[in-house]
Amino acid sequence: MYITLLNKTIKEFTVSDFAREHRLENYEELSDFDLTTRAGGGDENAFAEIVRRYSPRVFRFVGRFFRRQSLVEEAAQEVFLKIFTQLKSYEGRGSFEGWLTRIAVNTSINLLRNSKRETEMTVSALSDDETDWLEQKMSDAAGVRCRAEENKTVAADLVNRVLNQMSPEDRLVLTLIDGEGHSIKELAEMTGWSESKVKVQSFRARRRMREAVEKLLKKSSLEKIVTK
Repeated sequence: MYITLLNKTIKEFTVSDFAREHRLENYEELSDFDLTTRAGGGDENAFAEIVRRYSPRVFRFVGRFFRRQSLVEEAAQEVFLKIFTQLKSYEGRGSFEGWLTRIAVNTSINLLRNSKRETEMTVSALSDDETDWLEQKMSDAAGVRCRAEENKTVAADLVNRVLNQMSPEDRLVLTLIDGEGHSIKELAEMTGWSESKVKVQSFRARRRMREAVEKLLKKSSLEKIVTK
């Protein structure tokens, strides 16, 4: 992957190397708006400071949606490439961090959508512990307590499996709102969506996840009956 600055192509773009090699101490004192103005005009050192300043946030964000480190790095590089190509569109009306986050959101969604392969979750993928946890949570009479740590591990693994089958948009709202506790307003700012759209998306995502879990539990129960 290459990035062109000042009409010349520099070596393969890696976030850490680029920021380190072009770092100048006085650039740390510049505001985000000054950095974007300079970077938009072709200043490599200004863009390197943007990368240094915001790469932790970008990596943390894309890391929520990609498990393999190689995919996280690829997504982060794609985010910064898009930031660079769109710098001139940033007018300083809102926070640069919010503007950058929206690019990270849209890039992650597009990468997930493009790489997503429709796969049906098979019942054989469920362990006995996962099936038991599902039955406990879906039952109105659930009262049996599992050991806390085991319960957390099984639940987290199962939630991730279900999330991986869902659309990027559904994964986004479920991860950030239900998983990390962000508000409707915060997610609207991150994505650029209206608050009403976020509310509708989260409502539908929760419904689809519940349906996916119920379907999975039903299939698992049928398999148990057949194999007895």
